[in-house]
Amino acid sequence: MDVAQKLSLAESFSRYFKVSLAETVAQKQQVFRIRYRVYCEEFKYESQEHFKDQLEIDEYDQLSRHCLITHIHTGLPAGCVRLVPALGAESEAPLPLERYCSNSLDRSTLASLQLDRNTVCEISRLAVDGAFRRRTGESLTRFGEINGLHFSAQEQRTFSTIAVACFFAATVLTEIDRRTNVFAMMEPFLPRMMHRSGIDFQRVGRDIDYHGIRAPYFITTQSVLANMHAELRELYAWIKQSIAE
Repeated sequence: MDVAQKLSLAESFSRYFKVSLAETVAQKQQVFRIRYRVYCEEFKYESQEHFKDQLEIDEYDQLSRHCLITHIHTGLPAGCVRLVPALGAESEAPLPLERYCSNSLDRSTLASLQLDRNTVCEISRLAVDGAFRRRTGESLTRFGEINGLHFSAQEQRTFSTIAVACFFAATVLTEIDRRTNVFAMMEPFLPRMMHRSGIDFQRVGRDIDYHGIRAPYFITTQSVLANMHAELRELYAWIKQSIAE
């Protein structure tokens, strides 16, 4: 058996990718370019005409914390995600899903959670660049694997982990910032994928057509850490160390 095949998921992923906070202007531009390619060019969720500089940016980005995954050998940006903190009452400072998807939310369920807004955030704009996704199936999901670009077979096996790694990077930020009550608007594929990793989101509303069919979900950081499969714990620990550094 090839030595590379014996590597753990974390060891394999760390061979080919780095995970970092996007704090510099250049890093943030890489994040916004990924989003432009995915949201504007590929899936037409946003009009290209609104982003002449090919950077997909909205009013929440200045308030958010951004993570970037980069392919080490090529320097290509591979994935991104952001954490948007709740900075006040919904009536004064709504999260993106509260502003744009309010009608989809199950208000009775949300009220029953009795959340302190100072502990609330939304994970959003999770995107994997098309260069790191399988061409077949792109119409079904924005998350997947590669089928080209001269990457090795071992590298390609790590590509399906990019979306999970993005989510883990955002989860690390929820730990650091103590924003451990987490919301997200997600396509059906992502909760199913995370379920296979042992991570179960609570659905807190109905489907809505917002950048495709999505629904609102809730999870706590504690639940993510307690229930993720053992093989992912090492990956999470490596991502946490990478961001802390």
